Amino acid sequence: MTEDDHTGQDHDHDHSHLTETESRVRALESLLTEKGYIDPKTLETILQTYEEQIGPRNGAKVVARAWSDPSFMEWLLRDATAAIASMGYTGRQGEHIVALANTSRVHNVVVCTLCSCYPWPVLGLPPSWYKSSAYRARVVIEPRKVLAEFGLTLPDDMTIRVWDSTSEMRYIVVPMRPAGTDGWSAQDLEKLVIRDSMVGVRQALTPADASAARAAGKGVRHV
Repeated sequence: MTEDDHTGQDHDHDHSHLTETESRVRALESLLTEKGYIDPKTLETILQTYEEQIGPRNGAKVVARAWSDPSFMEWLLRDATAAIASMGYTGRQGEHIVALANTSRVHNVVVCTLCSCYPWPVLGLPPSWYKSSAYRARVVIEPRKVLAEFGLTLPDDMTIRVWDSTSEMRYIVVPMRPAGTDGWSAQDLEKLVIRDSMVGVRQALTPADASAARAAGKGVRHV
């Protein structure tokens, strides 16, 4: 396979940019709130649920278990939908999921070129950059350059595979397990798994990264 292989089934990326649709949604939200039809606190609770419970924390648990349990890793790569469901993570946009394992020779990255198909049960709501037209177009054409813009520079001899999500199939990337974590429990490993590593635009945190974040009082963000 070539470096920039685009697999359907077989950016300037702007983290703050709002699409036209997102702007309209925000305007509608403001109008409905003003008229008393919706409660902002309720909306915040729903969003927090997807971001913290139905979101990347679920995916982090899946990856951490795969890292620490070879039999579960084999099951996850063979039938991710069933393996993930066994941990209680099911629901809308999680009916058909494929797990992609990164290795020292192959790096996987996920996109949805048509819209923003995303495995909600394990990653939560898609971030704005994932939905942006720039990311969706460029990562297929020049994945190495786009990954570098996220701060991920890969060796020239590493194969990059781009996987195109659809309404029938969604993907989760299993990042490589960081060095220096032999003997770690799944609970400890979970703290190294961030959302972006499960999309493929970043690596999992190293133990040093996680320690630095805790020392700075920032905790580990799932981005």
